[in-house]
Amino acid sequence: MRDAVRKGPQDPRTVSLLITYTLSKALAISPLEIMKMPASMVMDFLYIHRNFEELKADTIEQEMKKVKK
Repeated sequence: MRDAVRKGPQDPRTVSLLITYTLSKALAISPLEIMKMPASMVMDFLYIHRNFEELKADTIEQEMKKVKK
């Protein structure tokens, strides 16, 4: 599993587990609720989560640059 996280998953089952884990943690809901969702909704939520995480990382990076000056 560690290699799948670092290098990217190689099989559909691992991809599914990682998506389910990521969204259940991000949305604070049971993994079973993720599995009940339509695939399109899961992908939409994953896309939204990814964008918020990127925004958060960018904000942290900008603040770190301000502190270093």
